[in-house]
Amino acid sequence: MDTKKVVLITGGSRGLGRDMAISLAKKGLNIVITYHSNTDAASDTQKQITEVGGRSIALQLDTRDSGSFALFATELTNRLKKEWKTTTIDYLVNNAGFGHHGMVTDTTEEAFDELMNVHFKGVYFLTQQLLPVLNDGGGIVNISSGLARFSLPGYSAYGAIKGAIEVYTRYLAKELGGRKIKANTVAPGAINTDFNKERFEQAPQVVDIIASMTALGRVGESTDIGGVVAFLCSDDAAWVNGQRIEASGGMFI
Repeated sequence: MDTKKVVLITGGSRGLGRDMAISLAKKGLNIVITYHSNTDAASDTQKQITEVGGRSIALQLDTRDSGSFALFATELTNRLKKEWKTTTIDYLVNNAGFGHHGMVTDTTEEAFDELMNVHFKGVYFLTQQLLPVLNDGGGIVNISSGLARFSLPGYSAYGAIKGAIEVYTRYLAKELGGRKIKANTVAPGAINTDFNKERFEQAPQVVDIIASMTALGRVGESTDIGGVVAFLCSDDAAWVNGQRIEASGGMFI
């Protein structure tokens, strides 16, 4: 039986999720990543995990489809048993998501529902489904956004749903305390990944504007987030619970 702790990262095949996976592998954890459809990206992430001495499993998951979560949980436990002779995980990182920019007057109900299904409903019910396979004393990290604290035009739906995630996380911390499971939120600021690539390419001046709003004078990179998540998935963070940690370089302070 592999005695290393196991972390599951949704959307771990690229962007912030990829750096989280690599950072956690460097800390000595076994990694399970999920991907939506890009098998090449998942394979590339697994290759990078191997290069830093880690071990990984990649599983397909559509976090919009809550009806698939029970089957996913079964597939997860089967793969864990086959690869590492365990049926449980120690940490769950709810990271999968996508961006959306639209003014209140322009946001469609369809776009809103897509955001809700991935960023809140999916997180809520995937977590619920995986609680039986999450070890006592483990942890949950939910990825929020700086946009839940500060407001920029065009992000009302995204920011409001991320705000819901932060409230949900506090309830997880309260309700799972009896099992010694910690729940925390990491809220990235504006990060230069494929998540924001289209927006930055359409209006490159946005990068300079964001940098001017940030105390450290630049936009974030994916490598600015992975280490924060890795810290929360370690014994060093054993007394950190129910907290929101913003990693934004000091935007709007």
